[in-house]
Amino acid sequence: MFRGEYNHSVDTKGRLIIPSKFRELLGEEFIVTRGLDGCLFVFPMKEWEEYEEKLRKLPTTNKNARSFVRFLTAGATSCEFDKQGRILLPATLRKFAGIEKDVVLAGLLNRIEIWSEEKWNQNNNYDEIDMDEIAGQLTELGLDI
Repeated sequence: MFRGEYNHSVDTKGRLIIPSKFRELLGEEFIVTRGLDGCLFVFPMKEWEEYEEKLRKLPTTNKNARSFVRFLTAGATSCEFDKQGRILLPATLRKFAGIEKDVVLAGLLNRIEIWSEEKWNQNNNYDEIDMDEIAGQLTELGLDI
């Protein structure tokens, strides 16, 4: 499982070093795609293939389903590490996520999120988020802490 938060920078060619703990879990080939909240999602190939199966089952007659599948899969790109443990983030994905230089990589169990540092700070300001209220609402989904 992916856990932790790491700060890194994207170089001028769009390459990003992935922490070694994450590299071990990602394997040789993995998927980077648009994510929710303005970040990028990174999935190990096995997780991505399982997710694709779920996406395939969505009805093409449903406009929201088509839009969501398009959002995730049209931007998806297969990645591999270079000898320095870097990946090349395509320009279209960097633009989508507002990534220019400083990024935050967050391990979220079955995936990694890559955020521009600015968006990370805006969306994940835990001083302003009422986690007690959120935790209370999640009990409805079966999460009890």
